[in-house]
Amino acid sequence: MANRLISEMALPTSIANVFVARSIRTAKEALSLTEFELMEVLDIGLEEVNAAVARISEIASPHYQTALSLLEQRKQNEYLSGHLPTRLKGLDEALCGGIPFGIVTELVGPAGIGKTQFCLKLALLASLPTSYGGLGGRVIYVDVESKFSSRRMIEMGLNSFPDIFRVEGLAHEMAGRILIMRPGSLSEFTESLLQMKVALIQNNVKLLIIDSMAALVF
Repeated sequence: MANRLISEMALPTSIANVFVARSIRTAKEALSLTEFELMEVLDIGLEEVNAAVARISEIASPHYQTALSLLEQRKQNEYLSGHLPTRLKGLDEALCGGIPFGIVTELVGPAGIGKTQFCLKLALLASLPTSYGGLGGRVIYVDVESKFSSRRMIEMGLNSFPDIFRVEGLAHEMAGRILIMRPGSLSEFTESLLQMKVALIQNNVKLLIIDSMAALVF
């Protein structure tokens, strides 16, 4: 909004032309000057400057929203975009259906509480074929702490979905949908972001997991 052109703000033509003549083309450029600087640059009176600044501010500034309206908007967006059910009844009820699509979800808790195991389960659910209630897509798993275990994930699948995982070849097919990245440092992670962006587009990625962000920093 700050880069909105003054020529698009329906100011009086005489004032808009003066802004352009003085190479002040955007709201940001105009609002970075004081009223007295604008009076000098534009060669107009204080009343005209105040009216112009008020108009520019009204158009360029984002509209206020209440916390309630933001919450309702988020719920509506989540409802429209969908969720990845965790298959944990209480958690899915609390999250209104599961992990919402299109936003960042952060798992927080002390070491050993099961965050990585939960991430493995989400990777499993995202890679399940849609015919079995999954997303049928690929997963990018950024394994910072080298905790990812294909064997453990398959064991979880056998325990959670025995009928599905006994289908010949399905476990290997799902394991092939999970792309593992293991950056050794924050700089390596930063460098891999472009590669990650390309992979998201080219590989039908449904879920991106970073396990964990804290390990990249500390």
